[in-house]
Amino acid sequence: MEKHGHGFLIFLFVIQLSLGLLSFACCMIAEFKKVKRGDVKLDNKFCYLPESRAFGYGIAALICLIAAQIIGNLGICCKKNSFTSEFATPFLVLSWMSFGVAVILLSTATSMGRRQEYGKGWLKQECYVVKDGVYFGSAFLVLLSVASAIASAFSNIRKTQATRVHAHAQSQAQEVA
Repeated sequence: MEKHGHGFLIFLFVIQLSLGLLSFACCMIAEFKKVKRGDVKLDNKFCYLPESRAFGYGIAALICLIAAQIIGNLGICCKKNSFTSEFATPFLVLSWMSFGVAVILLSTATSMGRRQEYGKGWLKQECYVVKDGVYFGSAFLVLLSVASAIASAFSNIRKTQATRVHAHAQSQAQEVA
C-alpha cells in the first residue's frame, strides 16, 4: 500500500477516534442527566417519570458509536488481505463484542430515559430508573470498542509492512543468486 493509502487510513481512524470520544462524552453527560429516584411521582399504584436530558445524550452516543464502528471497520476492510494477521483478529472480535454490549446497554438505558406516563411505564406499566453506573459502563465499552478496532487495523498495517519488507528482501536475495 502506498503512502496515500496510509494517509486515508489515518484519516478514517482520526474520524473514528473523534466519534468514539464524542460518544464517550455523551455517555458521561447522560450519567449525570438521567432521571433520579426522587423524580418518580406516585399516584396510588401508578407512577410517572419526566423525560430526562439523558435521552438525547444517549441517542447521540448511540449514533456516534455506530458511526465510529462502521468507519473503523471500513478502515480495516478496505485493505486487501486484511484478515491475514493473527494479531488483528482478536482485537476485531473484542471490538465487536464490546460494541454489541455497549449498544444494548445504551439503547436500554436511553429508552428508559423517555417520559413514562401514569399507568404507561417502561415495562409492564411500571416505572424504571436507570441504575447508577450504566452510562459509565457504556462509556468504558465505547472506548474499548474504538481502541480495539484501531489496534486491529494498525496490527494489520504492521503485518502488511513486515510481509512486504520480507518479500522484498527475498526477491533481492534471489536476484543476487
